[in-house]
Amino acid sequence: MTSTHAFWLAGRQATGEDTLDVTSPWDGRLVAKVNVPRDAQIEEAIATAYAVREDFAATPAHIRAAALDHVSKRLVERTEGIARLISAENGKPIKWARGEVGRAVSVFRFAAEEARRFNGGEAQRLDTDPGGQGRLALTRRFPKGVVLGIAPFNFPLNLCAHKIAPAIAAGAPIILKPAPATPLSGLVIGELLAETELPAGSWSILPVPNDRMPALVQDPRLPVISFTGSEKVGYAIMDSVPRKHCTLELGGNGAAVVLADYASDADLDWAATRIATFSNYQGGQSCISVQRVIADASVYDRLLPRVVAAVEAQVTGDPSDDKTDVGPLVSEDAAKRVEAWVQEAVEAGANLLTGGKRDGASYAPTVLTDVPADTTVSCEEVFGPVLTIRKVDGEAAAFAAVNDSKYGLQAGVFTHDLQAAFRAHRALEVGGVIIGDVPSYRADQMPYGGAKQSGVGREGVKFAMDDYTYERVMVLTGLAL
Repeated sequence: MTSTHAFWLAGRQATGEDTLDVTSPWDGRLVAKVNVPRDAQIEEAIATAYAVREDFAATPAHIRAAALDHVSKRLVERTEGIARLISAENGKPIKWARGEVGRAVSVFRFAAEEARRFNGGEAQRLDTDPGGQGRLALTRRFPKGVVLGIAPFNFPLNLCAHKIAPAIAAGAPIILKPAPATPLSGLVIGELLAETELPAGSWSILPVPNDRMPALVQDPRLPVISFTGSEKVGYAIMDSVPRKHCTLELGGNGAAVVLADYASDADLDWAATRIATFSNYQGGQSCISVQRVIADASVYDRLLPRVVAAVEAQVTGDPSDDKTDVGPLVSEDAAKRVEAWVQEAVEAGANLLTGGKRDGASYAPTVLTDVPADTTVSCEEVFGPVLTIRKVDGEAAAFAAVNDSKYGLQAGVFTHDLQAAFRAHRALEVGGVIIGDVPSYRADQMPYGGAKQSGVGREGVKFAMDDYTYERVMVLTGLAL
């Protein structure tokens, strides 16, 4: 019998009148049913979080840190079961799902560490001018208010962790909305938080349908919005609430540059393997998956067959199988969209070297060359297992090709030249430059976010905490400094 899951309302389990179905993208089976909160329950979550905001901000750091440590340790204990849950609801291959749980473990651990050292205060002497004699400024950070966290489907556990953990560490109440397609992983975090001593009302996890989101977004009691998802939805949220603080982690079309000095057989084998793996991991459904390869003309002819062979070696199939590298997309509609974009490119003159076939929600790992610049697959985020490869002459042309995009999330540059690495860091209009590897590398403690249409603000525990808080200065007078 399929289980029906409660949601988490102000720290306790609750049920509603309606449910939503969670189905497997791989075989369409019903994985679970999830209760959907009523309007009155959403109001209770907001009102309770708003009422407790000052008390939660004043909660001792050791209580918040202990709760975060507890979640981290419990995730370790339940790794396999949670990974199976991610794979079932998301279609993610089990080996990648296990990796996602491991990352969430780290996120909560990092947040516990940050909670212990956050807000120590910075003292500044003001007697640098005569009018400041005897005065000292003490600056601390305080929560802006209740956070509304909106998480996507592609990392249903870890990106929920990236909303919840920094908020708790900073003492900001949070209402989390997991993606309707993949709510189960986020609800697991609620199970673990409920085992802690966090104040009632400081967190809720509400599987609210997307069509009921505008009311949440507009509510003045939720002054901070942290959204991860599509460019279209993210900027629509920001435009609708221009006086709120919005952190937007949006799309990308990640580029991997292979420069001329990266020319040995070992170099090109490594680059090809990394490119193939990270153009297809998560079914290509990652904002920093490799979508574009930009190779110097001097290495292009040797790199291309290596990439194609490595892509063809990716094992596709049942996500519950340990051997599977590439599973289905989140839905058949998503796969049909990718299929249409590839077909458009081929009809416009692109060469299809491998892949290009759809089976239900699955799409075969695909490599295209000679893709016209005005095709959708060149201009937009594919969010599928599709890779384009182009040849350029020299470093300047390669960096210009990376920047010839409305997106700017991360870029990878394969080079051994330290000077070239620093030139890339200066020239590339992205939030992160990964040297010697693909753009898909992310450490959960580092600042993560984009430039241009890839969003505003930064995730990464410490940096999200900064986004959730503001500086408040206190001036002490009449001191003998």
